[in-house]
Amino acid sequence: MSKALLKARQKIGKYRIVSRIASSHVADVYAAMDTIQKQKVALKIPHLDDDGDDREILHEVQVATRLKHPNILSVLNASYIGDRFVIAMELGEQSLADRLERRIATSRAVDLAGQAIDALAFAHEHKIIHCDIKPDNYIIFPGDQLKLSDFGFAKVSLRTLKASGSGTIDYIAPEQAMGRPKFQSDVFSLGLVIYRLFSGKLPEWPFEWPLAGYDQLKSRVRPEFISMLKKCIQLDPGRRYANAMQMQADFARLKSHARRQKRIRGRSPSRANRSTSTSWRRLQWREFQRQFRKVLDTRHQCRRCEGPVAESMQHCPWCGIDNPARGCDSTMPSSCPRCERGVKKDWDYCAWCYGPGFVEETARRYADKRYTARCSNARCRGDLMPFMRYCPWCRTKVKRPWKLPGSRKRCRSCSWGIADEFWNYCAWCREPVRGE
Repeated sequence: MSKALLKARQKIGKYRIVSRIASSHVADVYAAMDTIQKQKVALKIPHLDDDGDDREILHEVQVATRLKHPNILSVLNASYIGDRFVIAMELGEQSLADRLERRIATSRAVDLAGQAIDALAFAHEHKIIHCDIKPDNYIIFPGDQLKLSDFGFAKVSLRTLKASGSGTIDYIAPEQAMGRPKFQSDVFSLGLVIYRLFSGKLPEWPFEWPLAGYDQLKSRVRPEFISMLKKCIQLDPGRRYANAMQMQADFARLKSHARRQKRIRGRSPSRANRSTSTSWRRLQWREFQRQFRKVLDTRHQCRRCEGPVAESMQHCPWCGIDNPARGCDSTMPSSCPRCERGVKKDWDYCAWCYGPGFVEETARRYADKRYTARCSNARCRGDLMPFMRYCPWCRTKVKRPWKLPGSRKRCRSCSWGIADEFWNYCAWCREPVRGE
């Protein structure tokens, strides 16, 4: 049964909630601080059934605990805290699904693919069928270390195997969808993950070659590597690798060849234009940072285009994506569980989104040199920082149009200050500023 979501700064046992990472019908996942061991952790809190049946939850913990490998996510602790079952795990930077939103160099993609295969091969070696291989379940840690997580659907292979068609539909093998998962089912799912890693496209039924994104794949890897993926993504399980160990052995032989094809001497005009465009964008970002980094605090990179963005921005001014700094390390001590932007410990509400209130942690108000204005609510008159959308004390919407120091231009839609000579979109309302 699903329980109320935990709020930022709320304590559960020895853990203090920092932000919510994900929510589903299966479980809620939070970033938290272990207040005793002083380390950041990920807390997975599964939704217990009405009858309190926790057998599947215990199974997940026991499977993950058995598998000790550099590319498998470790369970640090698991226990009941009140009426919740809490699983504490290592906290990564982002999922592979998040990383796939941005361009990945071929050499880095080869390294990530190798780690993904190593993790699954180790699980198969210990007779564990994962049953839910997908980019969301691979977590990236500093140094591009990849770790496989979420063994909630995992099955132990015995002489006979009875299982449901659990898994994620986009990556599920046909036989697993009919309730008969095999080692080859994981191979199929991982083949789709690696295909997307190199091609940028996720193939769909009926998986007839050439698949979507095949031209991109062909331009990045050798034909032998494509043959390996074709063997993984076969509809007939008997024509795939029997398990991830066989796939691992083939990949080891092909790894040195998984690189860009040799460049033809002399660049085509289109390639030269792309290179010039990229260099121009970098110069543009550098000049923008020189003028506006201090006033906007654009210390982060957009999670899609990697342009300079601020945590307060609602949209990327370069590519227009929502919440471009999501997942970045905030300079503030806590973060909002809804939008993941930084918040101060004495705030009652998130100043950036209309999210729920926070658990009161202190009655003291801390001074901050970033406060430059006051709330328009006569009963509040709380301090405001530039580009806040809501008062963090009373949640009143900020009606004043914020100016951008160093620029006289304003957005024609929201009237907030913009850097029109640089931006493609308004960072506050996503109104187009100029042609891209």
